Amino acid sequence: MDTLALIVVVGTALFFTYTNGFHDSANAIATSISTRALTPRVALGMAAVMNLAGAFLGSGVAKTVSEGIIDTPTGDRGMTILFAALLGATAWNLISWYYGLPSSSSHALFGGMIGAALAGSSAVHWGGVFSKIVIPMFVSPVIGLLLGYLVMVGILWLFRRANPHRAQRGFRMAQTVSAAGMALGHGLQDAQKAMGIVVMALVIADVEDESDAIPVWVKLSCAAMLSLGTYAGGWRIMRTLGRRIIELDPPRGFAAETTAASVLYSASYVFNAPVSTTHVITSAIMGAGATRRISAVRWGVAKSIVAGWFITMPAAGAVAALCYWVVHFFTH
Repeated sequence: MDTLALIVVVGTALFFTYTNGFHDSANAIATSISTRALTPRVALGMAAVMNLAGAFLGSGVAKTVSEGIIDTPTGDRGMTILFAALLGATAWNLISWYYGLPSSSSHALFGGMIGAALAGSSAVHWGGVFSKIVIPMFVSPVIGLLLGYLVMVGILWLFRRANPHRAQRGFRMAQTVSAAGMALGHGLQDAQKAMGIVVMALVIADVEDESDAIPVWVKLSCAAMLSLGTYAGGWRIMRTLGRRIIELDPPRGFAAETTAASVLYSASYVFNAPVSTTHVITSAIMGAGATRRISAVRWGVAKSIVAGWFITMPAAGAVAALCYWVVHFFTH
């Protein structure tokens, strides 16, 4: 029974990672596709490869997920909590993908973990939740917005005398690099979140100790599922990010991607904080777009996206709590 529970939880974690991939592929490449810097298939292929590579660049975020949010629960109850958390997060991913809403897979996962832990009477590290999730949730989009605006102002000043046609062509080529950097940052952040859950499952099943390094097969399988999901593509969300917030041109696309990538690397390496790639790229697009004129950004669309951010954690948490009670009822 223990082995079966472990297989089910690991399988569900990998499926969540797959949905994370196609849900968030838009983050890395929507800007490049909307500015015609890359064709959709080339962009998706590049993002898939970079997501795979990014997953192997660190493990700080995985440690935060596996140790910093909830107590590692034990036994059957522990497996039920992890299973319910993943079901809640996956359900929210699929709902928000269906409606084309670029919500955060990361916050869906954290909401699911907290909701399932509370339903299963397991301790939640509220200090860790506040410092590692809530503060970055508010700070990273503000930084993305301001930095996106400032980077674009700097680009406009530096290239003020450049030939507009040549500058557009140059930035279209530069976007290939900035989109790759963004996809690498996405792999670095989001593959590690799934790794953290799988490591928790292995600790509960007494296969690993908390102090052990993340097994290579865990890194490889999480990275592979994220890449497969990315290659499957999330066209609904891509339309929202690439077109509905603002019509981007190559310089603004480059500014948004460069900004978002630098925020992701800083969060991963400096703070070990799991931030939302969705929040960061969306706010960076708004910041870069606002340099054209404030009214160029469709703030009504932006407002509905921000509202989606706020309901993600409670919604995923509620679904996870419900899943816990249902699974607990049928297995005990």
